[in-house]
Amino acid sequence: MASHRKPRQRPLSGGTVRTAAALALAGAATATVFDGTSQADPRPAPARIESEVDRLYEEAEAATERYNGAKQEADDAERALNGLRDETARRTDRLNTARSALGTLAATQYRGGSLGTAVRLALAPNPQEYLAQASFIARAGDRNAAGIAAVRRQLDEVGRLRERAAGRSSELRARRDELAGRKAQVEARLAAARQLLARLTAEERAAYEARTAGPAAAATAAAGRAEPPAPSDGSRAARAVAFARGALGKPYVWGATGPGSFDCSGLTQAAWRAAGVSLPRTTYTQINAGRRVSRDQLAPGDLVFFYSGVTHVGLYIGNGQMIHAPRPGSTVRVAPIDSMPWAGAARPA
Repeated sequence: MASHRKPRQRPLSGGTVRTAAALALAGAATATVFDGTSQADPRPAPARIESEVDRLYEEAEAATERYNGAKQEADDAERALNGLRDETARRTDRLNTARSALGTLAATQYRGGSLGTAVRLALAPNPQEYLAQASFIARAGDRNAAGIAAVRRQLDEVGRLRERAAGRSSELRARRDELAGRKAQVEARLAAARQLLARLTAEERAAYEARTAGPAAAATAAAGRAEPPAPSDGSRAARAVAFARGALGKPYVWGATGPGSFDCSGLTQAAWRAAGVSLPRTTYTQINAGRRVSRDQLAPGDLVFFYSGVTHVGLYIGNGQMIHAPRPGSTVRVAPIDSMPWAGAARPA
């Protein structure tokens, strides 16, 4: 008689789950815009599509900054883990040298007819357990007690280092898992934006791209202002502005810090690094990296931040304008600082 039981389903692997989640996010992001209207309006108005694309790009940038933060934490954890492993190896070498010296002493004792505690330590399969005996050092002779105590301390140190390395290794795995999740969020929103843009005609899409990612000259003309001259006083701020000007026209790539491409905080970090100042990686940490300044006190080189979540940053160049890396599909360009919702400004020290 044939069985009618359902076949067992295999659980999804971690990579499959992340991929499925990213696809679901992209599909949900696209569908949400037109929820309840798709039957009556198969092709929404271009303005509506463009508004939703703008929203998705803003969300993608926020997710990018969270990705940047998780990547920084993962990099820090990996460096700390490598440092602990190197230190453990050095301490282990010292321990082996000390044990070898005790072995030499034990051999001398053996030739002299005394097979004492030193040789038992050197030959023990588990020296840590052997050394843990409370009466061991008390029974050891004055000649080798100091050496045995040193070995015991080194064994303890190596054990502690290995425990710390195990903790860092676990932390690194957690950071990498978080990194994969953040990456999926960014890619899902960018995929949803691409799907929406594909619904525009070629002319509509060209108009949208000209509005959002045009060249620096177009942005300047739209602002109705002349581009301010670059400061030439040799200050760190002037060097940061000079770097940003040199990056004009380079593509936006999320997570990039140069030299060939940048995201928004990657550009400002690189610009100030060229001036000899180390900035943190993300927008929400860069805003606290210097002295806060009000909008009417801005000077070239200041960091200018946008949106309520502090998810975008540019480098102020004067005359109400900044250089920034706007979004995927665009390039580093000049834009007016009033083109986005203001969040604050900071002057790196």
